[in-house]
Amino acid sequence: MTDRELMYDSHGDTARVPELLDRVERDHDSAAWHELERRLTVGAPLTFPASFAALPRLVRLAGSSSRALGLAGRIVRYAAATDGCDDLLENCTASIVELGSLLDEELRARPDHYLDLFRYLLATRQQYHWAAVLQDSPDAAYRVGCPHCPVDVTMVIGSRAQYSTIRTEQLNDVGGAPCGRRPPSSSPARGDGCTRRPSATAGTHWPRRSSTSSVRAECPRCAALFTFADEYTAANRPLV
Repeated sequence: MTDRELMYDSHGDTARVPELLDRVERDHDSAAWHELERRLTVGAPLTFPASFAALPRLVRLAGSSSRALGLAGRIVRYAAATDGCDDLLENCTASIVELGSLLDEELRARPDHYLDLFRYLLATRQQYHWAAVLQDSPDAAYRVGCPHCPVDVTMVIGSRAQYSTIRTEQLNDVGGAPCGRRPPSSSPARGDGCTRRPSATAGTHWPRRSSTSSVRAECPRCAALFTFADEYTAANRPLV
């Protein structure tokens, strides 16, 4: 089969996506955008070979089209959940870098849909695990293994407090300790995680639940201190 025949979309078609891209490039056809979104991404975090083939054209449109920016962002965010497309993703490196710059610029304006764009930005930096788990809620909980004893520690990042606990299957908290901040002189995190603000300007609107790089969690069982973002990233960052 030719390369073109391999670039199928969610419907198994290979010719429809290029036609739709031509339409949105000409006149921003709303119906064409809707069909593109259905063909290149689906409700589950899944993309297709045609999604990566379309990515460079979508990124070129993204500077003037919010729909192109969002669709390109979703494609990159879902990349880690799509099997067999590593080579296609690698061929999109330049477009993904450009997309990251566009998202960073958009975040400076502090848009209402900040969290979605921020997830896409994390994905452009291969932080797929953080892009997947960041929650749009006042209180979020993340589980990670204690690096010093065989227990899972749940890190709660809330609107009023941050603390570590051992959470049972019945969702009861056993023990607990407030989280502190790592001293500025500490060594860099060994996992990048959700630890880098996208830019100085966008950082002023950085969601509290994602500012975890300097938070030190305490294991309620052994009292060991560890940097939460480092351990979470080391345990969950996919190999792509």
